[in-house]
Amino acid sequence: MEQKSEFPDVQMVQVPAGFIALRDDRISRTWSVELQRFAIGRYPVTQAEYAALTGRQPSSSATLQCPVENVSWNDAAKFCNLLSKAAGLSACYDMHDDGTGATPVPLGSGYRLPTEAEWEYACRAGSNGPRYGNLDDIAWYRENSEGRTHDVGQKQANQWGIYDTLGNVWEWCSDQYDPEVYGSYRVFRGGGWSDAERGCLATNRRRSHPTFAIDDLGFRIARSLDTSRE
Repeated sequence: MEQKSEFPDVQMVQVPAGFIALRDDRISRTWSVELQRFAIGRYPVTQAEYAALTGRQPSSSATLQCPVENVSWNDAAKFCNLLSKAAGLSACYDMHDDGTGATPVPLGSGYRLPTEAEWEYACRAGSNGPRYGNLDDIAWYRENSEGRTHDVGQKQANQWGIYDTLGNVWEWCSDQYDPEVYGSYRVFRGGGWSDAERGCLATNRRRSHPTFAIDDLGFRIARSLDTSRE
C-alpha cells in the first residue's frame, strides 16, 4: 500500500508486522526480532530529494534520480530531521555536537533510518533466500553497473513494491554495529554498484563510523506507524 509523505516525491510503502531472524557470521550469532508495522521508502533517497532539503549535492553522479551517495550516517540523520520538520512532524534524532552521531528520540513521529531488522524484513518481502529474485533482474552491481549508480526504480521491485534494496548503493541503518567492540560505528546493508555478486545479499552486514562517506553508500527513510498521523 503506497503512502505519499507530505514532502513531494518521497514515496513510502507500508510494511506489515512480523518477525525476522538475523545473523552475524562474524561472531556466529543469530537472533529474532518482532516488528510492528512501519513505512519505508519505496526507493533510496535520490540526489534530487536530498538537494531539495539540504541545498547540497554531494554525489559523484550527475543524474538527480540516482540515489544520493557520499553521505555519512550523520548526514542521513540530519536529512531525516529536516524532512520531519518540513512535514510538520517531530524529529527522530537529537544530533550530537561532537559529530559521533545522534540519540534517537523514542516518541518522534517523523522520519528516520530503518533499523537493520526493518531493513532486512522489507528487503526480503516474505522471501527466504539470500535474494528476492535473480540478481541481474533486481540489482545494479559490478557486472552490470558500468561503474556507477543508476536511476532508482529501473530494476524489478520485490513483492512489496520496494526497489533497489540490493545493489546500486549500500544503505545506512539506524543501529550501532557492536557498541562494545566498535563504539559508535553504524550498520549499512544491501551491497552497491561496485560489489561482486556475493556482496549483494539480504544478510550482508557492514559497518563504519557515522562520519564515513563514500560513493556507493546512501540511505532510505522509514517511519513508525504507531506514532504517525496517517
